[in-house]
Amino acid sequence: LQRIDHRRSIEISELRTALQGQVTALQGQVTALQSHVTTLQGQHGLAGDPTQPKLPEEAGGSA
Repeated sequence: LQRIDHRRSIEISELRTALQGQVTALQGQVTALQSHVTTLQGQHGLAGDPTQPKLPEEAGGSA
């Protein structure tokens, strides 16, 4: 039984590490997309334009 628990513990640790790597990769993609959006807004004169509707807050943010 201890051997099974040890194997599960190792598997969980490996899965957690893999998941953290995926999260880190996604964070990098989000950062790149935010930068791209800012660049596009600047090209179209939308950056800081008070006539444009405000973008919604980040998902999961406080209401």
